[in-house]
Amino acid sequence: MTKVSIIGSGNVAQHLIQAFQSNSEIELVQVGARNKERITHLLDLDRITSDYNQLQFADLYIIAVSDDAIAEVSAQLPFENRLVVHTSGTVTLSALATKNRRGVFYPLQTFSKDKAVDFTTIPICLETENEEDLQTLNRLANAISNAVYKINSEQRKALHVAAVFVNNFVNHLYQIGNEICENNQIPFEILKPLIQETANKIVTLSPKEAQTGPAKRNDLTTIEAHQQFLTDATQSKIYTLLTQSIQNNGKKL
Repeated sequence: MTKVSIIGSGNVAQHLIQAFQSNSEIELVQVGARNKERITHLLDLDRITSDYNQLQFADLYIIAVSDDAIAEVSAQLPFENRLVVHTSGTVTLSALATKNRRGVFYPLQTFSKDKAVDFTTIPICLETENEEDLQTLNRLANAISNAVYKINSEQRKALHVAAVFVNNFVNHLYQIGNEICENNQIPFEILKPLIQETANKIVTLSPKEAQTGPAKRNDLTTIEAHQQFLTDATQSKIYTLLTQSIQNNGKKL
């Protein structure tokens, strides 16, 4: 059984707490959190500490805090030569203090409060400085996920940028679509089957093969009509930029 302690109380930490507590191969020893009240609905108070000096022994410690706080938290840990990892998509392994053995345990998924996720489908990206620690992370990751990858810091940075495009930016486009619907008294629900089919298609097709629409067809009349319709300057710029990107896709520079 792998003994784990988590440091943090945000969305990632809370989802990891739930995933670990429901797994018989993992013992969640303790959670370190400045704001205990955020996680008392998940575990008893006697397993939560706001004092790093009270952290008990574990096989590894997962720092699940904001990117800017990782280095500071890592430096404040009172012990040495233990396996300490973070969950960030962009922060390098080297940001962790050298007094402990360092690693990364990065679950590639969007986490929202009170929205359950199925960890068995979530890719978990691992990085360590030695093989023994990688085996420890592998055991932990494989206990909760069916998709585990060894990814170095540069690859993880590229993966996180790609994730911003396919998740955060796409979700913002959903928001723009929702605003256009609301402004024209149209239920956004009408678009949901289209959104779902678009996501389903890339299971069997590459994104390039799945691309459709006026920009792909070079339908200039429709494109011009859309641009005239969009009176919001930001929306118009986004539409034009994405249209040009689709039209230029595959062309040699």
